[in-house]
Amino acid sequence: MEAHQHSPDSSSEECTVLEAAPSKNSCLQHAGKVADLYCSACECALCEDCLPAHEDHPKVALSQALEQHRSRLQERLGAVQNRLPQISDALSLVSEILQQLNNQRASIEEDIQSSFEDLHKQLDVRKSVLLMELEVTYGLKQKVLQAQIDNLTRGDGDITATCTQTEEALAEEASVATLEVEHELEERLKELAILRMPCQPEENDQLDLVMETDGLRKSIHNLGTIVTTSAVASQSEAMGTGLEQCIVGHPASVTIVTRDKSGGACKTGNAILSAEVFTPDGSIVDGEILDHKNGTYEFVYTVPKEGNFSLALRLYDQHIKGSPFKLTVTKASEVEGSSDGTKRRGKSPGQKKKGSKRASSALGTPRRKTQNPIEDDLIFKIGTKGRNKGEFTNLQGVAASSSGRILIADSNNQCVQIFSNEGEFKSRFGVRGRSPGQLQRPTGVAVHPSGDIIIADYDNKWVSIFTCEGKFKAKLGSGRLMGPKGVSVDQNGHVIVVDNKACTVFIFQLTGKLIAKFGSRGNGDKQFAGPHFAAVNKNNEIIVTDFHNHSVKVFTTEGELVLKFGSNGEGNGQFNAPTGVAVDVNGNIIVADWGNSRIQVFDGSGSFLSYINTSADPLYGPQGLALTSDGHVVVADSGNHCFKVYRYLQ
Repeated sequence: MEAHQHSPDSSSEECTVLEAAPSKNSCLQHAGKVADLYCSACECALCEDCLPAHEDHPKVALSQALEQHRSRLQERLGAVQNRLPQISDALSLVSEILQQLNNQRASIEEDIQSSFEDLHKQLDVRKSVLLMELEVTYGLKQKVLQAQIDNLTRGDGDITATCTQTEEALAEEASVATLEVEHELEERLKELAILRMPCQPEENDQLDLVMETDGLRKSIHNLGTIVTTSAVASQSEAMGTGLEQCIVGHPASVTIVTRDKSGGACKTGNAILSAEVFTPDGSIVDGEILDHKNGTYEFVYTVPKEGNFSLALRLYDQHIKGSPFKLTVTKASEVEGSSDGTKRRGKSPGQKKKGSKRASSALGTPRRKTQNPIEDDLIFKIGTKGRNKGEFTNLQGVAASSSGRILIADSNNQCVQIFSNEGEFKSRFGVRGRSPGQLQRPTGVAVHPSGDIIIADYDNKWVSIFTCEGKFKAKLGSGRLMGPKGVSVDQNGHVIVVDNKACTVFIFQLTGKLIAKFGSRGNGDKQFAGPHFAAVNKNNEIIVTDFHNHSVKVFTTEGELVLKFGSNGEGNGQFNAPTGVAVDVNGNIIVADWGNSRIQVFDGSGSFLSYINTSADPLYGPQGLALTSDGHVVVADSGNHCFKVYRYLQ
């Protein structure tokens, strides 16, 4: 059969079909066919040859299906792209947490090295003391025994020599010539016969070492603990009636349950929690957080004024589930009269009802003539709510320097602001964070005689030391402090730290060495319940405001109670949670009465003298308080987000 020949440039219909560009809507099942329908059930394009297999399936035009698919894809693209800012924020937050974790690791490593170096030094010092004590004790005993040996040796020599001479004399023939010598020997023998010799030991050989190492070894074995928790804010939750309502002037509580990322309950404590009750204008109430050490915590707070508030609960600076919560604060009489069974939260019949008078006392406008107010007036006030210079958010501690400066611990703005005695803004410093040199929640501030600025950082659980220009120098108390609130400086230049959370007062050298500590949680004379601030009088005694015990206590630097005054109430000399405290040149004690929103003045023995007249511009939840170098009283008016300076007649 003759083969069919093709020239090189000739082409057949078959070749033409194979080389032609396929249609963009070509059917994937049937070559050369164009798809113009779309099966919604099978989600595929259909040509005319595909129709029998999809006869009962819903179908739409392919162009419509493609348009709908593109529209859905665009929507999903937009939805996913909208997640990018959230992911970016989360990435920044987690990166910041990781950086803080790295910084904390480095800081703790430094603390461990420093602590053990200090322990080595202490052990070397103790070793030297013991060796010195050994040499001194041995020397005293050796001296006594050696002296006795010398005496006995001399006595033995004298007796032996005399006896030898006598024996030699007796061996010779008696004569007039030997008579005189024998008389001398006889007298000598008489003396030796009655000579008192130290024949009984005048010292013993006891020289023992008592080294109680078992307890020390156990302490060393358990020395130091790396504290952490797996709690996260997004899973942690709060419960209790204090989340929604409370009564003016009555303690309310909220229970916080911490959970890990999977929602499992945490079983250990030491999580870093913060809580605030605030109005739309800002924070006014701190309260006290109790750590039950089992993963649950209790926030106890008291609100001095009725109204609608917000309760913010944060874990590691992040809101927990549901936070912030809406809180309604009512008078006791309103709750007692309600029909919802909440009457039990009102006052008992035997107690004085304060609800009807709370408004005036909480605003700091006492009007009773029997209080004999000192005619002091407001000189000026500085501040509004905000984050700029001269603006504050929950200012706490106050200090005044001898160089005419007023220092304010601006707690929620994580900085310290400095003003002149006349209220002129000078400077501010502070960077938010949990690394050394950063501030997380500055609550107390003091000025050292050297000019250094000392800051209590509640959330970082240490005290930071800065130069007068705001340059970080050192930190102290890390690993020891649980929640430092107030700081002061005694006449020896030691740093007094009031640990609100531990209910303890610590005394440190500026180098960070712990000198002494005293106090524990409770209502005893030497105990505290949420202590806030401290001042030091001319006797170098430490004056501490005991917040929840509604009293002021004065101690020696050894922790011995010297004086206690105050009780819960609105009368002269009574307190509703005292906060700031200062001492004037005459030894009078000036106290900020937080819940009653006033400033009271007492003499050095705790007797009420008067109050500073604040009626022209009432206080709202005053915190820190100090005396300026020109003799005025400066107070942190926390609820009004400003500080005020009053004339003070000493």
